[in-house]
Amino acid sequence: MPDFRSYCPSPADAANATELLLSAEESHHLVAVNRARRGDPVIAFDGHGREWTCELARDSKNAAVLKVLSSRQAAAFPFRITLAQALPKGPSMDAIVRKATEIGAARIVPLESERTQVHFDSKREDKKTDKWRVAALEAAKQCGNPWLPEIQPVQNATAFMRASATPGAGYDLRLIASLHEGARTLKTILADFRAAHENNAPRNVLWLIGPEGDFSPAEMDAARGAAIEPVTLGPLVLRCETAAVYALSILSYELQNM
Repeated sequence: MPDFRSYCPSPADAANATELLLSAEESHHLVAVNRARRGDPVIAFDGHGREWTCELARDSKNAAVLKVLSSRQAAAFPFRITLAQALPKGPSMDAIVRKATEIGAARIVPLESERTQVHFDSKREDKKTDKWRVAALEAAKQCGNPWLPEIQPVQNATAFMRASATPGAGYDLRLIASLHEGARTLKTILADFRAAHENNAPRNVLWLIGPEGDFSPAEMDAARGAAIEPVTLGPLVLRCETAAVYALSILSYELQNM
């Protein structure tokens, strides 16, 4: 795989495109930051599974052009994981978005919970959402993931939990990392799911991760009322960014092997 990867939204007739014009931001990153030069191989991707094998035809720092040599549509993952993450303090959400992209999460939903210590007004929220999308793009370039996760606006945790139980939400299985008594292991929950669904694995899974101090008792009650399964991540108390990476990793591994 070439060292250079660039993001390019799909043009009309993406499968038969012969040239791709990169945005000013992507051109600058490819030519000025990564020092790509005319003739260098580049993989371009649109974030929806389309990839083009290219050659850099014009090494302009604000309007680079790629000559398309071939293209392909990557197969979609056989499952979709949504990470609903209560907002942590500091820059941790940026790191969570990057790691979730590397692991292959399809959607990331930032949550404002009762114990969340970070609160945004609408203007600051828009800036943060844009920043998280940039973080996802950087991670996708680094790891070779041709699929960018959908990053939704910040939502109220309790309202989101209740909405997740409606038929329109489309989740086969809803999970919440929990330190509370009665939380079960992921293996047990997946085994029970298969037993109840003719040995089929879930294909659209939601996993909620709480903030520092976990979700409140009222929020856990809301989760139980929405039939969201409490899952133990082991006997140790994990930081929320550790819990997110751990939870996504073990779920992705189990789904790939079911």
